[in-house]
Amino acid sequence: MADSIPDIQTLIPQGPPFVLVGELLETGEQVTRTGYRIAPGGQLVENGRFTVAGLIENMAQTAAAGAGYAALAAGGDVRSGAIVAIHNLEVHRLPAAGEVLETTVTVTTRVGDIIVISGRITCRQSLIAAGEMKILCGL
Repeated sequence: MADSIPDIQTLIPQGPPFVLVGELLETGEQVTRTGYRIAPGGQLVENGRFTVAGLIENMAQTAAAGAGYAALAAGGDVRSGAIVAIHNLEVHRLPAAGEVLETTVTVTTRVGDIIVISGRITCRQSLIAAGEMKILCGL
């Protein structure tokens, strides 16, 4: 990864207020890690807790950040994608507003414009959620 880590909003197609990743911590050919502090009253926060939908979107945006970084590094553009399937999602708890998540996604398969990722979300090194997604890239 380059010495200079860009603003994460330049790496993902989503824009405010629907940005559910905060900073790019690491990215490579297979693995991307992001950090995100859950904003009180933010998107997909209900009753002071980040929802399951928020956890799913956080994983997807982490994958998007890795893809966006690779695209920009290759001289291309950040492109949109869509979640087409979610498998084996396990949510251990819904984190509270103010907590900081660390999300790691690993690309396990690439077939054409479809990638399969395995994602893990932790908070203070405790597993919050894990699962797999198929994502259609390049929309």
